[in-house]
Amino acid sequence: MERSSVMHIDSDFSVDPSSQNEPRPDLIGLGWTPFFASQLASLEEAVQPARVLLASASRHHVQTADGPRLAVVSGRLAHEAAGRAALPTVGDWVGLRPGDGAGPAYIVHTFARNTCLRRKAAGPAMEAQVLAANVDKVFIVTSLNADFNVRRLERYIEAVIDSGARPVLVLNKADVCPDPGRFIDAAREVAPAAPVALVSALSGAGLDALRAEIGAGETIALVGSSGVGKSALSNRLLGVEVQREGAIRASDERGRHTTAHRELFVMPGGGLLIDTPGVRELGLWSDDGAAPAGFDDVEARAAACRFRDCSHDGEPGCAVLRAIEEGELDPERLGAYLKLGAERRYLARQQDVRARLEEKRRWKQISKRMRANPKQ
Repeated sequence: MERSSVMHIDSDFSVDPSSQNEPRPDLIGLGWTPFFASQLASLEEAVQPARVLLASASRHHVQTADGPRLAVVSGRLAHEAAGRAALPTVGDWVGLRPGDGAGPAYIVHTFARNTCLRRKAAGPAMEAQVLAANVDKVFIVTSLNADFNVRRLERYIEAVIDSGARPVLVLNKADVCPDPGRFIDAAREVAPAAPVALVSALSGAGLDALRAEIGAGETIALVGSSGVGKSALSNRLLGVEVQREGAIRASDERGRHTTAHRELFVMPGGGLLIDTPGVRELGLWSDDGAAPAGFDDVEARAAACRFRDCSHDGEPGCAVLRAIEEGELDPERLGAYLKLGAERRYLARQQDVRARLEEKRRWKQISKRMRANPKQ
């Protein structure tokens, strides 16, 4: 099996010395593009570009053109960050100021992201969680068993398109499915423009076609539920066992988390891969309340509705409802479109309320300081 150029990291976040002798990719091989080069040219402070491979609350493992480094976020950058989603994460390009001697470097700048795969953070807090930054394509992995869920695929496709990346549907575990045709048809129905790959991480079937989707310098992210085989796919694509693989439960054909963190790997032969833990709940994140993406079939019919603001809920002349009556559109497909649209609008309203409250709180603090020191 071909050895990957991955820099292995142990549990205490130190660099494995054996990785120092592995080939070092240049910046272009790490995904550096003119989009980031133009930002670097405009900076007043001289920094060393690096890409974040692994991030924690205290330290980041980054890759520069000169090799791997440990780095910490500078106090100024942490203070200026507008929430956790603005802090450097896996896939980000950052600017380093060298540290002293063998100590970690300081991350003093985060480059603007070309794409950003986000979800609503778990829990009641109204904030985003970044799953991966600067990703070109997202492999949405599902398995050909009871875990296959069309509504979940629609949600993933919405998040990927909203991020600016391109979705690829990966139907894994073809070795245990005697009739994959119905799964392929269902996947193509919800994403007719997206490539659909039928693979088996166990036998290796279909992996050559999947690798062909990864261009040199392109960054791929693997997302999906626990137990769909993301870790096994990562190991096969990288050519080395970097992730622990787990078995699924026989009772419901679902699995448990085997990948505990997000990490970026440099692939042999070019390309980069970000493996992510299984997602139990993919809450969408929206700040504009726009219509959900990935529903071109619904949108095309909605364009023929009599009323421009048709809600597709009984209005006369609704072309969407007519398509359902004539059997051209699945009513559950419309239901998913309306549900995701309502979720996006709710999120946009909540963020607007939060922004107003934060602005009000800021001015109260300014007013308090002025009263305490009127000469200022």
